Amino acid sequence: MTQAPHAFDDPAQVDSYAERVAQMVPAYRDVHRMAGVLIDERAPHDARVLVLGAGGGLETKALAETRPGWTFDAVDPAAAMLDLATKTLGPLASRVRMHHGYIDDAPHGPFAAATSLLTLHFLEPELRRHTAAEVRRRLAPGAPFVVVHLSIPARDDAERASWLRRHAANLVAAGIEPEAAEQACAAIAAQVPVLTPDQDRAILEGAGFTEVTEFFSAFTFRGWVGYA
Repeated sequence: MTQAPHAFDDPAQVDSYAERVAQMVPAYRDVHRMAGVLIDERAPHDARVLVLGAGGGLETKALAETRPGWTFDAVDPAAAMLDLATKTLGPLASRVRMHHGYIDDAPHGPFAAATSLLTLHFLEPELRRHTAAEVRRRLAPGAPFVVVHLSIPARDDAERASWLRRHAANLVAAGIEPEAAEQACAAIAAQVPVLTPDQDRAILEGAGFTEVTEFFSAFTFRGWVGYA
């Protein structure tokens, strides 16, 4: 299956990632903590966790610091992001195996849990369905899958534009320059195939996840947990 070029192949994007993502995503660090809580409900103390979209290693580091028995397989299509993840993790990198590619390049598991934070919104619906199904296939029965990404509850283009304006205003309030905030929202509108919450939930359920529950909602971002 053909994959789209990844935005984080750009060195400038990688260098500024940690600072930008904390400004752009409401409660970013809290999302990591919540993901750990949701995984901890069902995962053993020595859980092997699949991290789809390594994101520079920030979420993997947060989970590794608070769960010393867990090990991780981190997958990302941008080699530069994997390099950043290794640097971010420091000594914790000894508990993480890095894989360059997409879900089809990930080990077969079985994993005790999986996360995909700020990743799935980059994928067209067909590829999202494939990715969710392949994550499900790699999980042990009952294992949680935690996802967070852009998801806009818009019934039409006007409502979607309204949410993107709110997103831009929130970025400015978080300290991003107005011009950069407008550019970010224009890029989302033109390049990111954002779905509605109902569509996102349907993809998870269609891949075989049960008890799909929304645990996070903040402006244009939503988060769910479902179980294999």
